[in-house]
Formats: sequence, structure tokens, C-alpha cells
Amino acid sequence: MTLYGVGLGPGQADLLTVRGKRVLESVSVVYSPGRLSRSVAAEYVDEDTLSDLEFPMTRDPEVLERAWREAAATVAPTAREADAAFVTLGDPNVYSTFGHLRRTLERDHPDVDLEVVPGVSSVTAFATALGVDIEAGSDLALAEAADGAAPTLADRMILFKVTDAPETHRKLTAAGYTVTFGRRLFMEQGETLVTDDPAALLERDYYTLAYARRD
Repeated sequence: MTLYGVGLGPGQADLLTVRGKRVLESVSVVYSPGRLSRSVAAEYVDEDTLSDLEFPMTRDPEVLERAWREAAATVAPTAREADAAFVTLGDPNVYSTFGHLRRTLERDHPDVDLEVVPGVSSVTAFATALGVDIEAGSDLALAEAADGAAPTLADRMILFKVTDAPETHRKLTAAGYTVTFGRRLFMEQGETLVTDDPAALLERDYYTLAYARRD
């Protein structure tokens, strides 16, 4: 039996892959780490197939470790008896909650078979929404920019989790970058927004990205 990590895509139900849809419709339990991923999965499976896993929004390593151990202990017995799935927005291997669960299962429950079903990641969704052409030979970095962080890793960057857009914008423009923000792109939940104005993004939102380019 297998636990599938299924990427749901950026949030619109019709951006789930055909393979992801087929897996969700075939498993006995679909585990969800949050209400947004649950709402997408609910388009394809019955409500009684869905099961929620709770993960605290904290950086405390002890609290996080305990949560992942508890989640793995919940999922492992099911996956030993029948096929199951863990769903996550985007792709399971790109800034995803599934990575933590997979590492915990591999360490604590190595007998559980794991398989990843890739999904449309926020990187490609973001590039599409902004019309950014990531051509061959591009020097492009991916990084997290929570709480006003502004990494300067390359001349072109896509930044995740931009929760303080004005501060990130201030730092990046001072470093010579032009910055465009995208919020909740290709998501059914919340308002989609693409803007160069950080003042339009005063409200903190985990699902905000930025494209920064330095010519």
C-alpha cells in the first residue's frame, strides 16, 4: 500500500493534474493540512474521505517536531493497510508541507511506501500570471522572504511567503531591483492581485509572492 503526496496546483480545482485526480479518486483516505487544500480536494472526493491534520503556524522547532511526529503516527497505520493521499497546494517538493511529513515517515516509519504526484507549482503559476519568460540559461533564484526579508541571491528572483511586502520592497529597491508582487494567483480562495505598489499589500498574506529583477 502507498501514501501518495499529491500536488493540487495553486488553488483552482481545474489545475489539478489528471494523474492527481485519478489518485484522489482511488484512495481510501485523503489527508489535508489546511482548509484551502481541503476545499480543492473536496471537488474530487466525498467529504467522508477527507481527514484533517493540524499543523501549528510557528517556528518553534520542538512544537513543529511534535506535530510532524503526531501526523506521521496518524497516517502510517492507514497507509500500511490501504492506499492514502496527503494533499498540498502547489507541488509536494517545492516549499511544501509534504516534505516535512515525508522525512518524518522515512525516519520513524520506513516501511510506509511513498510516491509523489507532482502539481503545478506557484513558481510556474507566478511566471504565467506575470508574463515572465524563464528562458534557457536564466540566472533565477527561489527564496523565502517572510517578515520583510529581502534576499539578494541573483539578478532575478521569485520570492515566496512575502508577508511584509512594503519592507521587502524597500530593501530590494534600495539594492537596485524592480519588484512586482502577486497575491493568491490562480487561487479560488481570496482576491487575486498583481501589483508594483507595495501599499496595496499592507495586509499580511502567506500566499504573496514577488518577482525581483535587477538589470
